[in-house]
Amino acid sequence: MSLVDRPLPDLTKEEIERFSRHLILDEVGMQGQRRLKAARVLCVGTGGLGSPLLLYLAAAGVGRIGIVDFDVVDTSNLQRQVIHGTASVGQPKVQSAKARILDINPHCQVDVYEEPLSSDNALRILEPYDVVVDGTDNFPTRYLVNDACVILGKPNVYGSIFKFEGQATVFNHAGGPNYRDLYPEPPPPGLVPSCAEGGVLGILPGVIGTIQATETVKLLLGKGTSLSGRLLLYDALNLRFRELKLRPDPQRKPITTLIDYEQFCGMPAVEGELEAPVTTDEPFERWSVHQIRAKLDDGWAPYVLDVRKPHEADIVSLGFADRLEPHESVAAIADSLPRDRDIVIHCKMGGRSAKAASTLAELGFTRVINMEGGITAWAQEIDPSLPTY
Repeated sequence: MSLVDRPLPDLTKEEIERFSRHLILDEVGMQGQRRLKAARVLCVGTGGLGSPLLLYLAAAGVGRIGIVDFDVVDTSNLQRQVIHGTASVGQPKVQSAKARILDINPHCQVDVYEEPLSSDNALRILEPYDVVVDGTDNFPTRYLVNDACVILGKPNVYGSIFKFEGQATVFNHAGGPNYRDLYPEPPPPGLVPSCAEGGVLGILPGVIGTIQATETVKLLLGKGTSLSGRLLLYDALNLRFRELKLRPDPQRKPITTLIDYEQFCGMPAVEGELEAPVTTDEPFERWSVHQIRAKLDDGWAPYVLDVRKPHEADIVSLGFADRLEPHESVAAIADSLPRDRDIVIHCKMGGRSAKAASTLAELGFTRVINMEGGITAWAQEIDPSLPTY
C-alpha cells in the first residue's frame, strides 16, 4: 500500500510536543506530520552520507526507517560518519545506527538488514518502502539500487562525495531520469578513486546527506520542487553550488531485471581501494606481506618502491623503502630503476602498486613484485606499531 493510500496514524501528546516546530509550518501541520509518521524510508549505507541522513530523518519523525549495511565501525570512519561514536568501534554499523536513531526518536521503527545488498535480495528489501536513499560509495551498488528502484517504481534519492566535491539529485520520480540517464555505463575500474584512496573532507557528507534528507522529507510530504531532473553540484573548497539539467534518454533500454553488477562494473561492491583485476597471465608477481617479511629475514635485498603520494608517506612509511614516486609517474622514472634486482612495489592497499607493476612489466622489467594489501596489510599483520589510515 502506497503512502497516499495508507491510513495515517494519530500523534501522541509527546509527539505533538516533540514535533511542534513542524506542526506550526503551514506546509507540514498535523496532517503532514502524520504522513511522516506513516512513511517508510530505506537508507542503503550507514556511512558518511547515511549518518546525517538517518539522524535528520529520525528527528523529523519518519515512522519507519530501514538501514542496509554489513560493515563494522572503524576508527577511520569517525571523521565523517557522525551517527557512530568511539564507543561503537568494532560494532556492526546497522546496530550502532539503530541505537542512535532510537535515542533521537524512540517512536521510530528501525528495520535492520545486516547483509550486502545484492541482486538476490534487493527487490525483497526495497519493496516495503516509499522512498529509497542511496548512501553508498561504489558503482555496483549504485546501479543495483537504481535498477531495483526502477523495477519497483520507487524514487531514489541519490548523493555522492569525493574529496571536496559532492552531488545530489532525485532519480526515478514523476517520470524523471534515473541513474542510467546520468551514467549509461560505469567508468573503467580504477579510473575513479574511492574515498579510501583519494580522501574526503569530513564535513562534506554532512552537507550532501542533509540535502538528501531534505529531498526525502519533501517527497514524503508532497511539497516543494524536488531535484528530479536537476543534478546539484557542490564545491566545498570554493563554496559554490551549480546545477546541471538531466533528462531521460529516449534511447535507453528498459530496465526489467537485475544483473550481476560486479561483473557489469568490473569491480567489487565493497568500500576500499580499487584493486586491479587478477589474471592468470600477469607479467608480475603478487606476494603477501608475510612472504616478503620471510624473504627479508633471510637476507633478501630487493629495491622497494613506494607509489603513494608524498602526503601519505608523511602519515606512515616503511623504513626499508628506497624511493617514493606516485604510481602515475613510474614510467617517467623507469630508466633510473634497477633491472638486475627484484623490485617490490607497494601503496596503501595494493591497487595502485599493481598498476605500477604492470607499467614496469610493459617496459621490460622482469623481476617485479606487487606487495598485496600494501602498507595497510604490513601495519595490520607484520608491524602493529605502524598507524593505518
